[in-house]
Amino acid sequence: MKNFISALTITLFVQVLCIGQISIQDYKRNHTLTYEKAVEAYQKLDDRFEDARLIEMGHADCGKPLHIFIIDPTRQFNGDGYQNRTVLLINNGIHPGEPCGVDASINFANDLLKDSHYSQRISNTVVGIIPLYNVGGALNRGCCSRANQNGPENYGFRGNARNLDLNRDFIKMDSENAKVFTKIFHFLDPDIIVDTHTSNGADYQYTMTLLTTQLDKLNPQLSIPVKSKLLPELEEKMNQKGYPICPYVNTMQATPDSGIYAYMESPRYCTGYASLFNTIGFTTETHMWKPFADRVQSTYEFLKIIQDYANKNSSEIIGARKKAFEHDSAKNVFPLVWKLDTTHYEMIQFMGYETEYYKSNVTGLETFRYNRDRPRTQKIKYYNKYIPMVAVSKPSHYILPQAWKEVQERLEKNGVKMTRLKSDSNVMTTAYFIQDHRTANRPYEGHYLHKGIKVTTKKQLISFFKGDYIIPTAQRNVRFIIETMEPQGVDSYFAWNFFDEVLQQKEYFSHYIFEKKAEEILNTQPILKTEFNELKATDPDFAKNHWNQLYWIYKHSENYEPSHLRYPVFRVQND
Repeated sequence: MKNFISALTITLFVQVLCIGQISIQDYKRNHTLTYEKAVEAYQKLDDRFEDARLIEMGHADCGKPLHIFIIDPTRQFNGDGYQNRTVLLINNGIHPGEPCGVDASINFANDLLKDSHYSQRISNTVVGIIPLYNVGGALNRGCCSRANQNGPENYGFRGNARNLDLNRDFIKMDSENAKVFTKIFHFLDPDIIVDTHTSNGADYQYTMTLLTTQLDKLNPQLSIPVKSKLLPELEEKMNQKGYPICPYVNTMQATPDSGIYAYMESPRYCTGYASLFNTIGFTTETHMWKPFADRVQSTYEFLKIIQDYANKNSSEIIGARKKAFEHDSAKNVFPLVWKLDTTHYEMIQFMGYETEYYKSNVTGLETFRYNRDRPRTQKIKYYNKYIPMVAVSKPSHYILPQAWKEVQERLEKNGVKMTRLKSDSNVMTTAYFIQDHRTANRPYEGHYLHKGIKVTTKKQLISFFKGDYIIPTAQRNVRFIIETMEPQGVDSYFAWNFFDEVLQQKEYFSHYIFEKKAEEILNTQPILKTEFNELKATDPDFAKNHWNQLYWIYKHSENYEPSHLRYPVFRVQND
């Protein structure tokens, strides 16, 4: 009898630790699953449980498959039967050096499927898990690229096979990974998304901090219940599990004592992208210096809590999201650029460490460190209010010339409905002209990002061709359309250089020939001549520069190309 009990104990122990021959709790020994082992573990769950399926959705930049693992009690696995169920999407390994979610998610999936109360726990939800999103980065495995991190022993690299940070690629979609993610996202149409990470930065007592989609930016139909109900429950239950959380620690100055502020995640980021489609987003940020086992366990507990909340509050979440889309449809003005309101804050309890200042033995200069032997809890300021700085009215539709294929493809992959002109047509439009912008002097994720974009508008009759794209705004994805099509948007396709060709002038003049014509233009246009003379009188540099004066006249002549600096997406407003 004793031997039987021992054998049974060993069998149960192996079932807990292993799926087949794959240990899924090696995180307790400071190891994380490789890409191959993670995929194999999910495949074994697929083989064992009828409600689970591992689906290959495409290929990453490195050529390896990128998967979604779905737990679906309806067993449809096609995205069509989820209208009455809350869909939770979990994204892991976007930065493979931050693999807490990789190990937490396989344990979460395994335990959920094996739970004796499984049917009740999953009755109103569908769960989608991306086992390891940045496949190329995960295969670039080593021990030491994250200098300040406490385990695991080996892990992947932040950049993908193209050395892209995939958490900056959701709007621009340079990577094959992002194209597959977009396919997964619109296939599942998640109500909630969790993107799992490990943080760098300040030190504090928390194992996990939480980045929530910025609530002023999130549709109010969603932000109100998130703030009043969801966040308090997450905080309460994580605290009960022994993992108290606080907002992600962005410090106003060097240390948290100065206050922290909510991050404004624009659509280049996972949760910022998701918010364009009224998906509630969370980024879990476990602390780099806490033991890897604790980081994984805290992520595991968070996933259990958020899934349980989604299951119990399914009707409320689905209803709020439906109202959010209706709100977007009725809305006429959409913010594009936001600014932190530093006059508005709340006081929160913060579990940190005392800061000590000392002279560095390396540089001989004063620096600081956190004394982990002296924890302290204090009230600090939390700045979580953003105000819109630039907003635009919604047109009836946009017209995108077919020449801009890369933009059309990205719109299409994001479910934007378009029709095509059936014949060449002249259309009265509102055209944007780029008045000013700043361009980065160094590449950022493969682009020279534009900022501080200012525009002027002009009513113009534009000639379009058969096949050009008409994009109505009366559709579900209206916010995505506006934030990508309006050039002033922080992550607009203009900001990401997809329309840079219009910034280059193609035709010029020879001054020795144009000289006579310039004189004729001034003599026949007295108002222009007066303006020209006033400019010379008030601008000494202009008055001394022969070329600039001729060029000014040239720009006011019929010879100046009308398409220079004209943004090639046109607004049309039906009366």
